[in-house]
Amino acid sequence: MKDAFGIPQSLLVLGGTSEIALATARRLVTRRTRTVWLAGRPSPALDNAAAELRGMGADARTVAFDALAPDTHEEVLGKVFTEGDIDMVLLAFGVLGDQAHDEGEPLSAVRVAQTNYTGAVSAGLVCARTLQAQGHGSLVVLSSVAGERARRSNFIYGSSKAGLDVFAQGLGDALHGTGVHVMVVRPGFVRSKMTAGLAEAPMATTPETVALAIETGLRRRSETVWVPGALRMVMSALRHVPRPVFRRLPV
Repeated sequence: MKDAFGIPQSLLVLGGTSEIALATARRLVTRRTRTVWLAGRPSPALDNAAAELRGMGADARTVAFDALAPDTHEEVLGKVFTEGDIDMVLLAFGVLGDQAHDEGEPLSAVRVAQTNYTGAVSAGLVCARTLQAQGHGSLVVLSSVAGERARRSNFIYGSSKAGLDVFAQGLGDALHGTGVHVMVVRPGFVRSKMTAGLAEAPMATTPETVALAIETGLRRRSETVWVPGALRMVMSALRHVPRPVFRRLPV
């Protein structure tokens, strides 16, 4: 169970090598979290991440999970929940894709959509149902400001995040009153391996800053978290810019 400040004792990370997810796991382990499941494709990086958390005092385990294999999600994730209650699920997997390449290779674009949206819908519903059966828990979904408005530079990725964001909001409404808390996290540009080599956008942030925002959101039982917070006003303004003008903006 969570403590009075909303910090979970147990955490399941979907996307166990995500830099944001690992920064969050490290932060929570230094607070109160004692059991961490890292779900992802088997790799040395996944094993190393678990070893790091064990070195911090957590009971960290790995589980083979593939966002692109939704037919396995119920069985794989079900086994995790049979080991004991999970206080928090962090849905953190996703791919950025390569906009220029993916526009000319539809199957590559579909892979982005299937990973970021279809895989998340499947895993999110499996976890939500189990959390509801427990009667408690938080589902934290990593969305993106890219889903707020289509941009020429990343509309394939942005469209997948827009779908995920709407899904998570609706799921939160569906679970309201059940004891399950759904929180949508919308970071801006995050300096990470995923964005390495890309031109840095204004108000860029770090995985550690996103982790802090997630912890704060858990304590407040927030439904939506912007990182940094000022992006909320920026994106609110951009949503209302006429399309002919928006097309000329350097975004």
